[in-house]
Amino acid sequence: MIHIKRLQEDSADILALIGEIDASSSIELDLAIAKSVGEGATKILIDCSSLEYISSAGLGVFMSYIEEFKDKNIKMVLYGMNDKVANTFEILGLNELLDITKDKAQAKRMIQ
Repeated sequence: MIHIKRLQEDSADILALIGEIDASSSIELDLAIAKSVGEGATKILIDCSSLEYISSAGLGVFMSYIEEFKDKNIKMVLYGMNDKVANTFEILGLNELLDITKDKAQAKRMIQ
């Protein structure tokens, strides 16, 4: 089960992911990102510091936005992943396709 908190900070949307993202809860992640994009966000930070697990369905949500974000010049950075979650991204090579960093301060610098 996932809980997603959406905050605005320094002209960026921050989506804080709390819990686990699996096939059923990946829909909530998709809706949260779509809402940010639909409301005109061009800078999206994904706070993964409280994300305990992500399935391939959750990873697929991030993958589904890569081209759209390039086309619309939207910057998205994920940060704060624990080793288990980071390893999941690395195994599938998503760390090469997505911007991922250690902490919020660095993530903010990356979207400027």
